[in-house]
Parts: sequence; C-alpha cells; structure tokens
Amino acid sequence: MKVGYARVFNTDLNTSTQLETLQQAGCKHIFIDKIIDATTEIPGLEAAMSYMRAGDTLVVCRLERLGRSLINLVEIVNQLAARGLGFQSLQESIDTTSTEGQSVFEVFAILAKFEKNMIRERTKIRLSAARARGRKGGRPRGLSAAAQHTAMLAEELYLARELSIREICKELSISRGTLYNYLRFRGIKTGAETRRSS
Repeated sequence: MKVGYARVFNTDLNTSTQLETLQQAGCKHIFIDKIIDATTEIPGLEAAMSYMRAGDTLVVCRLERLGRSLINLVEIVNQLAARGLGFQSLQESIDTTSTEGQSVFEVFAILAKFEKNMIRERTKIRLSAARARGRKGGRPRGLSAAAQHTAMLAEELYLARELSIREICKELSISRGTLYNYLRFRGIKTGAETRRSS
C-alpha cells in the first residue's frame, strides 16, 4: 500500500497541490505536517511511520518534503528500510523498492556521511572560536558561569542553523528545555517561543 506524506512550510501553507499529486500516485492515506521553522515537530511523519506496515511505501512529491537535510533524509529512508518499508519521491522518480532506487540512495548515503563530517568539523571550529572569545556580555541572572558558557555555545550552534535541536542538545549534553532556557537568557527568540506567545 502507498501512504502519502505532505509537508508544507510557513511560506506555502497550501497543501492542495501535494494532496492531488499524492492521490493521483495511488496514495489511499495521506499524512500532513505544517512547518513553521527548524524547531517545528513533525507529528504527521511520526503518525505515517506508525501507520505503515512491512511492504508499504511512503510517497512524497519531492525529496525536500521529507528531510530537513540530506543527512536527515538518509536517516529517515534508512529507518523505513529497517522496517521493510519502501520510499518513493515522485518528482525525482526515486523508488527504493527498485534496484535503481536503491543505488541512488547508496550514493545519497555517501554524500550524507560527507556532509555530516563537514558539519562536525565546522562545529568544532565554531565552538573553539566561541570558547576563545570567552563570555560575551554580562552573565544572565540565575545562571552559573559554567551554564553561561554553555548558553553561549548553544547560541552559536542554534544561529548557525546546521544542526537540529536534538543534535545541539546531544552536542552540549543538555535537554531540549534547558537549550530553550539558555537561548532565552541569551536573548534569542525561537520558534517555540513564538508559538507559545501566539
């Protein structure tokens, strides 16, 4: 069975085109996520993954409608493959249930590994530069010197937009809630803050 997945962004919240395309491709069930920013959760994709059973194929209109990055895309497709699920991207004519599609994703996996290594190197350089600069501005009330230092590093990684929230938390060994607290102390307005105030 083909299961469709549509993802729309804050600049284009009209899902009709994707829905029509997925329906024409034979998708009987379609899950949707509306993305506001990099911190937006993706319950639609999680629901689609939970709904699918071995032998099913997840279908998207274009590759960027599934992954936030090449690394993320490969991770998701690998998760599908591990469960015996296929993946199809209509615009790029990629279908992992075919030999050709599997070959394409082997290349994608190599490129994703390269991208991950490059991001890791840039992250090391960025963190080293931030540590060398020391504290920037006064210490926010309620944070220890060590916490303020971590907050500064969190700001550097968040503004770089190269790592996901989960990856930043893993890099700094902090929870998601702590990350948002640190960013708030640094005066950084996040998507999560915007949604709470609206």
